[in-house]
Amino acid sequence: MSTESRVPPAVRAAGALTALQGLTGLAFAVALVARSFTAEKTGGVLGEAAYFTVLSAGVLVAGGGLVLGKHWGRTPSVVVQLLLLGVAWYTYGPSGQQLWGSLLGAYALGTLVLLFTNPVRRWALGADEDDEAAS
Repeated sequence: MSTESRVPPAVRAAGALTALQGLTGLAFAVALVARSFTAEKTGGVLGEAAYFTVLSAGVLVAGGGLVLGKHWGRTPSVVVQLLLLGVAWYTYGPSGQQLWGSLLGAYALGTLVLLFTNPVRRWALGADEDDEAAS
């Protein structure tokens, strides 16, 4: 059995959801660059766009790693989802945007659940590889 076929479908689904978050961040960075043409402090807006580009590229790479079945993509994806749960809480509560906070929280929580299902945990720990080596 090939290594690629042993990757649980939940890993690839979580990777796709995480990669979508990275693409959304890159779209936001492009919007910031477009905004910089009308901003008073162009340098500040362009700096913010560069910051979001670097962060979003990292999220996109982590999601892509999971889609490709790479073990190293799981930890950064978990960290991103935990951070987004905090953002969702703030959006829901103090910011008073319950709809957006609920949607973001459900998205991040759903991705996090995918990353902690039993087959994904076994895959991440390499338990399936140990079983195959023993036979």
